[in-house]
Amino acid sequence: MAPPSLHETVKVVEKMVTRRVDLRSDTVTKPTESMRAAMASAEVDDDVLGYDPTALLLETEMAKIMGKEAALFVPSGTMGNLIAVLVHCEVRGSEVILGDTCHINIFENGGISTIGGVHSRQIKNNDDGTIDIDLIEAAIRDPRGELMFPTTTLICLENSHANSGGRCLSVEYTDRVGEVAKKHGLKLHIDGARIFNASVALGVPVDRLVEAADSVSVCLSKGIGAPVGSVIVGSKNFIAKAKRLRKTLGGGMRQIGILCAAALVALKENVGKLESDHKKTRLLADGLHEIKGLKINPGSVETNIIFIDIVDGSRTTTEKIIKYLEERGILLMRDKPSRLRVVLHHQISASDVQYTLSCFQQAVQIENGN
Repeated sequence: MAPPSLHETVKVVEKMVTRRVDLRSDTVTKPTESMRAAMASAEVDDDVLGYDPTALLLETEMAKIMGKEAALFVPSGTMGNLIAVLVHCEVRGSEVILGDTCHINIFENGGISTIGGVHSRQIKNNDDGTIDIDLIEAAIRDPRGELMFPTTTLICLENSHANSGGRCLSVEYTDRVGEVAKKHGLKLHIDGARIFNASVALGVPVDRLVEAADSVSVCLSKGIGAPVGSVIVGSKNFIAKAKRLRKTLGGGMRQIGILCAAALVALKENVGKLESDHKKTRLLADGLHEIKGLKINPGSVETNIIFIDIVDGSRTTTEKIIKYLEERGILLMRDKPSRLRVVLHHQISASDVQYTLSCFQQAVQIENGN
């Protein structure tokens, strides 16, 4: 008898796994029925020519929500951040001050340097995602050294800060960084991929949270669960320049109203679910904290991200836990050799949290022989 084909094997595994809990990221959400209906009926036109009505509606709404003059839809957060940096750093050899573990520095392919010729001045991020104010100010180049040094032009912050476990930057901190930027004639950009998560967690209106920023990028496909895209916001002059750069980078698309329609639904229906996402995240973190062999800092869980460290001396490994959970329909990511990351979203239920806790407990007990 011939061995089963790969297709047949996959089908067998799918039958064995009757439940799926996807904790890899909040980018994995599927469009809701209301999103699909909105996409199907969206009024569209050519957005490169500037006439897509649904895109214009989304951009107008986002500018209003964020308290800025104008907004622009872009295909991804990476492109949004790149465009923002390039608009602010128009002269090649400009320098941006940013955190050493921020998304722009780690996960965006070095685009600001390889494409924009922008030098990054990397300052140590604290555990809570902030950068010490005095270190920021000390990193600003003395204009008298412009013959030798890059010219400091921009400061970038990230809120919430993903690599710090979704920690939130307070409005007071952001305002202080904004004051430093103004004092030295610099611009401030906020990578607000999960800015709505930060706003909900802090209880601060989102427009107030980014008031000090000259520009903000907001991801639509993370916390609020739209299928595609980000929006960048700023002054009318900033967005006019951003639109040209979007075209240069290949981000100008035609009937994007289909995508923007889903984002409008996400803004209406899913922002209000973020508080529940955060509560379920803390519930999961508290439960994982009780499992011997795992190390969690529940106090650092502010939004929808949890880092799980394997205790030194434990017999289990991240690879073994991932495999065990995957066989039971639970998907998550490895952040480091001894660290796991889970991210919750609006399509994870309280029942999914309890099921995940149970499977984690079993996985660790089996490997440690308890």
